[in-house]
Amino acid sequence: MHIGKLYNEPEIMFSTLNQDQIREIHSKSIKILEELGMVVHHEEALQLLKEAGAFVEGSKVFIPAAMVENAIRTAPSRFTLYDRHGDAAMHVEHRNVYYGTGSDTPNRMDFESGERCKWTKKDVEDGITLCDCLENIDFIMSMGLISDVETHMNTREQYAVMIRKSKKPQIVVCDDVNDLKDVIAMAAAVRGSLENLQHRPLFAVYCEPSSPLVNTFDAIDKLLLCAEQRIPVNYAAGGLSGGTTPVTAAGTILLNNAECLLGLVIHQLKNPGAPFLYGFGNGPMDLRTMQSIYASPTAIQIQGGMCEMARFYQLPSWGEAGDGVSKLCDEQSTMEASHFILMAALQGCNITHDVGYLDCGLSISFEHLVICDEIISRTKATVKELKTDEEYLGYDAIARVGHGGNYILDKHTYDHMKEEWSGDLSDFNSYETWHSKGKLSMRERAHQKVEHILSNYQPEPLPAEVDARIDEILEQAR
Repeated sequence: MHIGKLYNEPEIMFSTLNQDQIREIHSKSIKILEELGMVVHHEEALQLLKEAGAFVEGSKVFIPAAMVENAIRTAPSRFTLYDRHGDAAMHVEHRNVYYGTGSDTPNRMDFESGERCKWTKKDVEDGITLCDCLENIDFIMSMGLISDVETHMNTREQYAVMIRKSKKPQIVVCDDVNDLKDVIAMAAAVRGSLENLQHRPLFAVYCEPSSPLVNTFDAIDKLLLCAEQRIPVNYAAGGLSGGTTPVTAAGTILLNNAECLLGLVIHQLKNPGAPFLYGFGNGPMDLRTMQSIYASPTAIQIQGGMCEMARFYQLPSWGEAGDGVSKLCDEQSTMEASHFILMAALQGCNITHDVGYLDCGLSISFEHLVICDEIISRTKATVKELKTDEEYLGYDAIARVGHGGNYILDKHTYDHMKEEWSGDLSDFNSYETWHSKGKLSMRERAHQKVEHILSNYQPEPLPAEVDARIDEILEQAR
């Protein structure tokens, strides 16, 4: 089990569903696909499904159980994402957990004024630079919609920033296949060729159907291109419990599972063995306010069920954490992030995105992001292996210190004292010392860390010829 870069021998886990529940959800998902069917707005996908034995009536398709079971058999149980240098960075399998940001928020909380404002390209560059520096952010997403570029260029400009300002793996969101083709071209320029990119993928692609039971042309189009090019991709329904999915956690898991399986079937028909990332996200609707409630206990239950289903199918899983409903970087946002980040680790959610989200995914705060980085670090220390060998049991130290002594000057303390977790932001001083150092709150300390990183940290630049090739791709798109 990996939590980020930390390998943990025992698998500390939390189970949401038992085996009988998992089998029942699978059985009912097959019943949805066989009897209720799905709407698919894509002629090539419909033709693939029909030729493989599905029943097609117009844009509605009914999937036999055998087709689902065959897709599950052919999809790989793991894939690896590599960093910009081609080094393995994320082994996406088993209960390994990796954390990263979210994408495409319309707003950011300005870390100077504290006001809500639109993202500029410079802001996205600052956000990606921050993520490249933060030790516990394993992968990056674009974070913000760029307001000062043409709308049709947004995805491409985002990716150019991501690849220029960070060496970490990425998850990308594209509007259509034209965007995606240019993103693939930029990543292939970094790798040296498309074949090298396929061998050592730098990113995975986020796609989603439209609950309930509808699959749009663009979502399927991107799914098919990823299958053809062997680029890892998910097909993650973004449901709203009580709105676009049943109000119960179990009902949402059932519907989203069926939708995800439909994507898997199409993907594997296009190219058997291409890497597929299983998962979905759901923000239950608060029927008092009609808002999507990120990081609620029900949302966390739904994600737990999703992770159980992914392991049942032996597929890598996709989820979220570090997000919430709070509009500010405050006590509520920290509570929501802490709860979900820890639970994602216990659930074994392989690729966990949305770290830093506020306001149900409408904003990001840089201060909140660096606080989440510390929460992830604390979570790693919490779930790491507890060593109980002779050295760590410390019997000899107990014998040396004896009755009524202390361990401050004992060799055992000296040998292990630096192993205790200590975060960059957490304060462990006495009240008097804390007061004398300025009485700073966690948010104020986070603000100082953001300022320090953006003033001092320089991401590793791309080679000049690769940078020039990215400019060519952007100019052609414009």
